[in-house]
Amino acid sequence: MSKVNIINRSPYPLPEYQTENSAGLDLRAVLDETLELKPLERSLIKTGLFMALEPGTEAQVRPRSGLALKKGLSVLNSPGTIDADYRGEVGVILVNLSNENVLIEPGERIAQLVLARYENIVWNEVDELDETQRGSGGFGSTGS
Repeated sequence: MSKVNIINRSPYPLPEYQTENSAGLDLRAVLDETLELKPLERSLIKTGLFMALEPGTEAQVRPRSGLALKKGLSVLNSPGTIDADYRGEVGVILVNLSNENVLIEPGERIAQLVLARYENIVWNEVDELDETQRGSGGFGSTGS
């Protein structure tokens, strides 16, 4: 378990895991009124949450599968990254990928937040790389 300092300026409870083994916590839309997104329209939706992550961690903002299937909504920069040194309000860039207008209600669960650990890169510049079976094969080069 990781402990994350958080300020909740939304009218909703802190995000919670929906099941015992859920990887993501659901984020809620903080809106003054219902928002309508037209097809291919995008909007930055605030959550009222501010957090301080530990160095070596990031929070990933990901789409909710139910919203993607039922409404055609996705997180545009998926996964969105919240860096450990960011202290601003968590926002979600939602995009309507359906052919119909979609309504987003205040308090609706719009995305999920997943905590992930990472390592920083130290470059080691070389003149050539080791050979592999795949080599320089691109997308789809490994079969179906």
